[in-house]
Amino acid sequence: MAFKLYKPTTPGRRATMVDAFDDITKSKPEKKLVVVHKKRNGRSNGRITVRHRGGGTRTFYRLVDFKQQRFDIPATVSAIEYDPNRGARIALVEYSDKVKSYLLAPQGIKVGDTMMSSKSRIEVKTGSRMPLKFIPVGQVVHNIELLAGQGGKIVRGAGTSSQLMAVESGHATLKLPSSELRQVSENCAATIGVLSNPDRNLIRLGKAGRRRNMGWRPSVRGKAMNPVDHPHGGGEGHNPIGMRRPETPQGKPALGVKTRKRKKWSNFLIIQRRK
Repeated sequence: MAFKLYKPTTPGRRATMVDAFDDITKSKPEKKLVVVHKKRNGRSNGRITVRHRGGGTRTFYRLVDFKQQRFDIPATVSAIEYDPNRGARIALVEYSDKVKSYLLAPQGIKVGDTMMSSKSRIEVKTGSRMPLKFIPVGQVVHNIELLAGQGGKIVRGAGTSSQLMAVESGHATLKLPSSELRQVSENCAATIGVLSNPDRNLIRLGKAGRRRNMGWRPSVRGKAMNPVDHPHGGGEGHNPIGMRRPETPQGKPALGVKTRKRKKWSNFLIIQRRK
């Protein structure tokens, strides 16, 4: 991935970095594989449930196939496309029976390469998808299922991958990008390779306008408000929040508080928490 820099003609341009899109081979999406993306903007029935969300550039949602249940049918990569709804690139593939689909594009995949999904052991190469029990230990994978047949749920972000540490007693042990060690069923499927666009986190937006285009509205510090508006509010000048720990506008603990349910059914599958 390459970046494009501009001459510093304005303060915003001075800090702005944009993607050069050198790896994109097709600019317009496949019409039959897009749907209208209904924006909810952090609202439920018109009420704000997530603050500081709203607006944003209108986008069409690409129907990415996370399950890949067309087994043992080779799919040829027709194009590498940009997806405005995710950081990784997507690959437009055409199966041998002329059916087209969008798949998450691994790093290094090119037009003309083949990808295949299977329930049994197949060739271990970038883009191959099969149950974890058939994948060699030490291999890096992405788009991993949590329940067999459910479709990929984790490790789907740009440049991410998980390492298969062991397969024993019906479970596969994975080291996730967060450094968490977790077990899933050995029958869960995963795709070989690292996801594309690994340098996405290096891009500097440079100005507030680009942030607004992504659907983020301005946020005001709680300590800059009045006590009636936020628990951190009040005081003269630039002072600390004056509390033992940060709180949300509703008075609940914030920043670093565990939100996972203590009795969640899958707790026994987590071997080591993330650091």
